[in-house]
Amino acid sequence: TGGKDRRSGLILTIPLCLEQTSMDELSVTLDYLLSIPSEKCKARGFTVIVDGRKSQWNVVKTVVLMLQNVVPAEVSLVCVVKPDEFWDKKVTHFCFWKEKDRLGFEVILVSANKLTRYIEPCQLTEDFGGTLTYDHMDWLNKRLVFEKFTKESTSLLDELAQINNGSDKGTQQEKERSIDLNFLPSVDPETVLQTGHELLSELQQRRFNGSDGGVSWSPMDDELLAQPQVMKLLDSLREQYTRYQEVCRQRSKRTQLEEIQQKVMQVVNWLEGPGSEQLRTQWGIGDSIRASQALQQKHEEIESQHSEWFAVYVELNQQIAALLNAGDEEDLVELKALQQQLSDVCYRQASQLEFRQNLLQAALEFHGVAQDLSQQLDGLLGMLCVDVAPADGASIQQTLKLLEEKLKSVDLGLQGLREKGQSLLDQISNQASWAYGKDVTIENKENVDHIQGVMEDMQLRKQRCEDMVDVRRLKMLQMVQLFKCEEDAAQAVEWLSELLDALLKTHTRLGDDAQETKVLLEKHRKFVDVAQSTYDYGRQLLQATVVLCQSLRCTSRSSGDTLPRLNRVWKQFTVTSEERVHRLETAVAFHSSAEKILQDCPEHPEAFSEEEQFDEIEAVGKSLLDRLTVPVVYPDGSEQYFGSPSDMASAAEHIREKMKLVSLKKQQLRQPEATTPES
Repeated sequence: TGGKDRRSGLILTIPLCLEQTSMDELSVTLDYLLSIPSEKCKARGFTVIVDGRKSQWNVVKTVVLMLQNVVPAEVSLVCVVKPDEFWDKKVTHFCFWKEKDRLGFEVILVSANKLTRYIEPCQLTEDFGGTLTYDHMDWLNKRLVFEKFTKESTSLLDELAQINNGSDKGTQQEKERSIDLNFLPSVDPETVLQTGHELLSELQQRRFNGSDGGVSWSPMDDELLAQPQVMKLLDSLREQYTRYQEVCRQRSKRTQLEEIQQKVMQVVNWLEGPGSEQLRTQWGIGDSIRASQALQQKHEEIESQHSEWFAVYVELNQQIAALLNAGDEEDLVELKALQQQLSDVCYRQASQLEFRQNLLQAALEFHGVAQDLSQQLDGLLGMLCVDVAPADGASIQQTLKLLEEKLKSVDLGLQGLREKGQSLLDQISNQASWAYGKDVTIENKENVDHIQGVMEDMQLRKQRCEDMVDVRRLKMLQMVQLFKCEEDAAQAVEWLSELLDALLKTHTRLGDDAQETKVLLEKHRKFVDVAQSTYDYGRQLLQATVVLCQSLRCTSRSSGDTLPRLNRVWKQFTVTSEERVHRLETAVAFHSSAEKILQDCPEHPEAFSEEEQFDEIEAVGKSLLDRLTVPVVYPDGSEQYFGSPSDMASAAEHIREKMKLVSLKKQQLRQPEATTPES
């Protein structure tokens, strides 16, 4: 109960009851209770109170005798509290005091109210008339908690010590084996520590706060002993648990590091193994757009597989960076080495994938340009293979322009093909730099030969087309010249027809006198010269068309009709011109003769004595008048008049007026001859 006798020895109270008491259980209980105090407390001895008020004498005697075997050295006094109705003297005939030497301690029989003679009231509980506060159930519960904590903490300390010592000794394999076998304690250290802290807090609170009634509660020796035990166990637990947490942290870090290392090696082994092998088998660039697209699709599948491992690389890199930021110097070198190895392999593989993708893209562009150029050459060749049959020179010029544009487009396409091909060849030449020692000469030679073969083939096709374009250009230029000659010849015919029409419609005047008529005659000769030049120009053009047709091996479509038209118009113009010349010459003769007669002086009448002069003038005038009324008859039988009827009437009237003047002159000259004989 915590009570003490006058020698400061602990008081041990054994309450007996009416029921049968098991001596074995009582012996075990006494052993347990006597194991609680310290050795110092045990040295001061014990005072045992055997409460026999509710028990039989035989039981009491047995208990007292049992104390001899259980705690003979520690017991100094045994107080047997007798009931109010004392046992029968026969029963109590056994005198304990006589057996003091044999028992080893003094035994007294005492009533409960007289127990204070031997023990102070403050050290006795209320059951014996004392004032000591004691709650046995509370003590029992606290003791059970203490025992449980002691047991669990001791077991836990052994386990933690084994785990911690296993992590400090032995080889790495033994360390891992011991940690693996006993890595998790049988109880939760946090729970045990919490229980210990709660128990220690309760013990300390009872020590300093006192009991419920406000009466100071004397500390129990067992509790005073329990507090340092609990504190010592807690300190040991905290120390071992801290070491255990460090072991767990190291183990977790090592496990994490091993997992990272394992994953890193998985990524590295795959990238340097199957991943690199996939790239080693992909060297071709294809011989067409479809083949290059198929290779690109295959490469995308390879990239898809690599992407999964690159995702693992990103995750591992983040984990390694987190560990590096944690700042554990002992793992920095290993982590940096892993990170460097992983980054080198991944970046090298990513570079290879990117290089391969760029190579295939360049090959696809090269084949695309080659296909476009091939189609352009096919279109140009098809255009050259079709015979030219244009309708006129403008269509020929348009066709020639289209031909030149196509040839220029082919030149640009071939230049683009060379640029793409050279770029592709440059990339292929760098392909061996990441081949991991593999001989790629054969594969590269096939690719290089293919690229050069495509460019040479396109160059030859383009050269053939250029030669054909040169021939076609010459032919088309000749055809342009042919059409130009035919058009100019037709124009010459039109000009000659216009000259003929102008001759007939506007060249109608014959002049009012000989001088004017001579001027008209001179103008007419110049007019004829112009017509002659036009006719000669047309003939030359038609001769040129014949030569061009022979060169082009074709039949002119218009020269066969133009030449007869030209000759027909020229003959009509010649006939008309001759008629015009004849009329003008007749008019000159008429005007000259008439003007000579009309201008001669009358003092010389002998000059006009001959009648035939007047008759000749009259005949010429009549002949000229007759010609003005006669149409021009062409070789084909057609007829055409000069000018309009009014024009011809005006010219005829002028001639008649002059003929009248000549007739009057003639009459004047005749009058003197008639008057002379009469006179």
